[in-house]
Parts: sequence; C-alpha cells; structure tokens
Amino acid sequence: MYAVVKTGGKQYKVVVGEKLKVEQIAADIDSQIVLNEVLMVADGEAVKIGAPLVAGAAIKATVISQGRHDKVRIFKMRRRKHYQRHQGHRQNYTEIRIDSIDA
Repeated sequence: MYAVVKTGGKQYKVVVGEKLKVEQIAADIDSQIVLNEVLMVADGEAVKIGAPLVAGAAIKATVISQGRHDKVRIFKMRRRKHYQRHQGHRQNYTEIRIDSIDA
C-alpha cells in the first residue's frame, strides 16, 4: 500500500515505515503529525484518485528530526566586466517516519 501526499509545495510517494525529508514543518521531535492533503491511495489493484484530494484520507507520521541540508553554492559572473558574486544557501527540513495510511 502506498499513497501520494502533498506537503511543502511538493508531492511525495509514501509507504508505511519509510523515512522522508520534507520541507520544514513546525512540530516537536517525537510528536505525531497528520498530513491531510492526500492525492492518491493505492492498495494492490484498488486505486483511489482524488479530485484534487481523496476524501477522508490521512497520513499519520512521527517527526524524527529537524535539520538543514548541505550548503548550495551560488556563483554569478559576467565575463570581461570584473563582476563576481558568491552566495550560499541551506534549506531547512523535517525528517518524518510514515506510521499509517488511512484511506
């Protein structure tokens, strides 16, 4: 059984027991969260597709950790103009473990 859930402006395919890094969610470590924006639920041959969401479906997950991804370096340059710009960015994330898929 798996589901497609939308969180943080992105879509993820989730399976029970899977660990996943998603955009930052304001929740404490070891707390339970519920993801309500379920786009699709598949259980073998039975597939429920929402329009846009599956009614009554929810994903229960546990927050494992909060953290930051590796640094992404941005370098801009204009040739022959003596222009160079350096910048860096680290995106925050929340790591969750999928506990159950309720369809």
